[in-house]
Amino acid sequence: MAGVDYEVEYNNRARVPENPALMAGWARDAAAYRARHAPRAMSYGPGVRHRIDFFPGDGQGGIDGKGPIVVFIHGGYWQALDGSSSSHLAAGLNAHGIDVAIPSYDLCPEVTIDAIIGQMRTASRELARLGRPLVVSGHSAGGHLAACMLATDWRALDASLPADLVMAAYTISGLFDLGPLVETSINKAMGLDQAAARAASPLFWPAPARGSLDAVVGGNESAEYFRQSQTIVDLWGKAGVATRFGTVPDANHFTAIAPLADPDSPMVSRLRQLAAR
Repeated sequence: MAGVDYEVEYNNRARVPENPALMAGWARDAAAYRARHAPRAMSYGPGVRHRIDFFPGDGQGGIDGKGPIVVFIHGGYWQALDGSSSSHLAAGLNAHGIDVAIPSYDLCPEVTIDAIIGQMRTASRELARLGRPLVVSGHSAGGHLAACMLATDWRALDASLPADLVMAAYTISGLFDLGPLVETSINKAMGLDQAAARAASPLFWPAPARGSLDAVVGGNESAEYFRQSQTIVDLWGKAGVATRFGTVPDANHFTAIAPLADPDSPMVSRLRQLAAR
């Protein structure tokens, strides 16, 4: 849109100068959670990052349990982090007996965003072997990938998969239209042009034939993050998808995910509702 400084709107590290301390806190809290709640490692491909950390819910049978699995896909603009930095975010749902799966994926510029979408589909297909539906959540770039999983035609990919493999997507500060990123410094690693950005943007895909979308945004985030989530909620809602927009009060881009670690948070309560359907 004319007059919008996309560099300012999307450069979250510049917008939140204390981000190094916040991210160091993620690493510390994630390591502490893994130490007391060790995940089971699953592989969905040959690469070292083709891994899923599976955190069984408290009191559950682990990977052979029953009921939906909540997937969490990490952010990092498709070019940073891995699933291990998010281990502690399984805590809120685990406390209620819900299993959480946290996949990692290869990063740009070694691979394209389209390849990362494909990797998350492969990870979802691996989880499908457990015979349980998925609620896919994600933060930032992970929110983009969660929406892509909801909008995927699973039967077209593999006739043996259930059409409703992904029951719902819950996105936290997600990105659904990648076009605004093309002229920013963020795109240096991704190498998108406008055509590739549009092709990788779930906002421009056919709306999901089933399931629901929750799109929440940190209350202190940029106007563009609000626009991104409100736009996909409105567009998919008009197409018949059950959609919901919300905010995480007083949260910036890096603190918006913190409620996932709190068993009593509204975010965890909503994900419990989605998993109970």
